[in-house]
Amino acid sequence: MTSLITPSLVVLDENLGTDRAGVIRALARLVVDSGRATDTEALFADAWARESKTDTGIPGGLAIPHCRSAAVLEPTLAMARPNPGIDFGSADAPADLIFFIAAPDGADQAHLALLSKLARSLIKPDFVAALREAPSREAIVSLVDGALTDAPAPAPATAPAAAPAASSSAHPVSGAPATAGAAGATAVAAERPVLVGVTACPTGIAHTYMAADALVAAADRAGVDLHIETQGSSSTTALDPDLIARASAVIFAVDVDVRDKGRFAGKPVIQSPVKRGIDAPDTMIAEALAAGDDPNAARVAGGGADAGARTVGAPNEHAGQKLKRWLLTGVSYMIPFVAGGGLLIALGFLLGGFDITDDAGDIILGNSLFNLPEGGLATYLGAVAYIIGAASMGFLVPALAGYIAYAIADRPGIAPGFTAGAVALIMNAGFLGGLVGGLLAGGIAYAIGRIDVPRWLRGLMPVVIIPLFASIVASGLMIVILGGPIAALMSGLNDWLSSLSGASAVLLGVILGVMMAVDLGGPVNKVAYAFAVAGLGAGAADNQAPWMIMAAVMAAGMVPPLAMALATVLDRRLFSPVERENGKAAWFLGAAFISEGAIPFAAADPLRVIPAGIVGSALTGAIVMGAGVTSQAPHGGIVVFFAIGNFPMFLLAIAAGTVVSALVVIALKRWVAKKPGSVDSQAAVSVA
Repeated sequence: MTSLITPSLVVLDENLGTDRAGVIRALARLVVDSGRATDTEALFADAWARESKTDTGIPGGLAIPHCRSAAVLEPTLAMARPNPGIDFGSADAPADLIFFIAAPDGADQAHLALLSKLARSLIKPDFVAALREAPSREAIVSLVDGALTDAPAPAPATAPAAAPAASSSAHPVSGAPATAGAAGATAVAAERPVLVGVTACPTGIAHTYMAADALVAAADRAGVDLHIETQGSSSTTALDPDLIARASAVIFAVDVDVRDKGRFAGKPVIQSPVKRGIDAPDTMIAEALAAGDDPNAARVAGGGADAGARTVGAPNEHAGQKLKRWLLTGVSYMIPFVAGGGLLIALGFLLGGFDITDDAGDIILGNSLFNLPEGGLATYLGAVAYIIGAASMGFLVPALAGYIAYAIADRPGIAPGFTAGAVALIMNAGFLGGLVGGLLAGGIAYAIGRIDVPRWLRGLMPVVIIPLFASIVASGLMIVILGGPIAALMSGLNDWLSSLSGASAVLLGVILGVMMAVDLGGPVNKVAYAFAVAGLGAGAADNQAPWMIMAAVMAAGMVPPLAMALATVLDRRLFSPVERENGKAAWFLGAAFISEGAIPFAAADPLRVIPAGIVGSALTGAIVMGAGVTSQAPHGGIVVFFAIGNFPMFLLAIAAGTVVSALVVIALKRWVAKKPGSVDSQAAVSVA
């Protein structure tokens, strides 16, 4: 295994300016110059995208910018000790020790374990002090190699003793002093409060393990027995269920979802971003101890009798944010059913014709590959594709409702939610019925989970009691009270959409276009898309308004990536080499109706890219609705041309929006100055 760091990857005591973006770019250039990566701008873009999510500065004058990148050829460390220090977002001081961790997308476990080991070494005062005092690049490399091989680093006489190091996955805090024997350690640990926790960050390389070690050290100072499960890039060992059962509270220091959260159901919980586990570990330990003694503390959702007064969400999350999170969870789980099912239906139309809907069921039951129907193999395969696609689309409303309920009540909410969604279909309440049914099922399942029951009954709560009674109540309300009015409302909405024409249809197209472009696959985009998909089933030869809405949404969603691709061709000088490469991919992403193809451009320059996309998408939506273009396929872009009515006008609308957006973004980049301090306004810092 080659060394992760060499002297050529170290910069000592140079003035690197005050801009963290410039420093990251300079360190990325070092990695490329050493032959360990292929493209400075691509590596910088990936590192900056990670930096934009969470500051990588940590207390003590340290910063650890890091990323996984396709541009990296082998795991690499680049290190700078700048003078003066540079602000990386830590509250206490600028960073005067900066480690840039660059990992390939497919790094092996051995290398990832080493990278993680280095990151957790950086919370040890003796190691950090030695790095600050090192006289040369070679000394820095020796210290790092020593940390990676467990060789002790020289420590100043006044440095405090390092906290016990955590293992790569789950690790307790030793409760005994260094001189105590095993029996003494056991006795002391038995008297200490027990906490468990999980740390996780998006890349799983640095913050995951540093937070774990910082929390372990803080627990040791507080006299607490803490066990942490690190859900990072290195192999993960799950916490022992007995430890979880003994724990008085759980700490989630995470930026991503906790895997298998149901293990902690009912436990008092403190949840914060992973960086807070590094910045304020003592505070989190104190909060966890307080939560363990507070009967009204937030608890992990999961549906036991001890599920507590309220389930955990984001800190200080208000009702509107909770509702948004619940609905978007349902939509995100629903979309795979829509995408796969919709494309299969479109394939069925291509092979079997649009009238395949009339007898697809009879064809697949009465025929086979050895007994082909009239129309031959194409008709048979078209019927097969249509039936599979229709089956997938049939889960749209139940999946929406089921996963809304899951977001509210965790796993016990899934069965009641799916049932309520299926009942919404039976009642002809459609998409809106699925929303209401999911919220009902989740709320009722959550409420039942709060009931205090005897211990012997708790095991039955999440698998029998909650699903049974939540299904009865939620679906019963849908059938007896809510289903009829919601169905009438849906029918009225469909009638109104069918009556749209002229200016009102164009205005609707503008609104849908704006929604598709404003956040490029985010919540607003998904709401518009879900609205269009939900109405597809109501479309018919005499009611084409739902198909028009689908066409407007699809066409408008194709415009932003296509416009950015065109702009990189029309004026290459305005875009970085990485953006020009992204522009090549954006042609294909846009043509396939993947709005996210514009995200790399918007992330780097949102105040100019997003408004330009909105203008073009609004124009496209207006043209599609005004011209009466239709789409019977929910996804695919130009690939499903056979499912689009008036395809030439569909293409013309997309072309018009693409050209307008491209010209607007070029004009904004040329004549509207970007805010000082932004990424592309900074000059690269030379470290030669």
